[in-house]
Amino acid sequence: MKLEDAFFNWLQMKIVSEARPDDRAAEDTRLFFEEILREDHSVTSYQITDDDSKIVITYQIGEEVKKLQFEKENAEQLLTDINSNPIYNQ
Repeated sequence: MKLEDAFFNWLQMKIVSEARPDDRAAEDTRLFFEEILREDHSVTSYQITDDDSKIVITYQIGEEVKKLQFEKENAEQLLTDINSNPIYNQ
């Protein structure tokens, strides 16, 4: 899995798990993507900043610090989809 995909999937699951704290599957999936970031991509730290339209992840691999940027609407789409599906909201 590419680094950008791993971060995007992790970000989506972070958003879902924070909005749905009782959703154990969301939390487990978030932790799975954290493991991929650490083990497959050697990410040692990361932080998130956001504004009205973008989410920026600043991360470190070794001594190198880099940034990824995602559209906030895209990152929040999974949560929107889950919340709009009655099967997940019983």
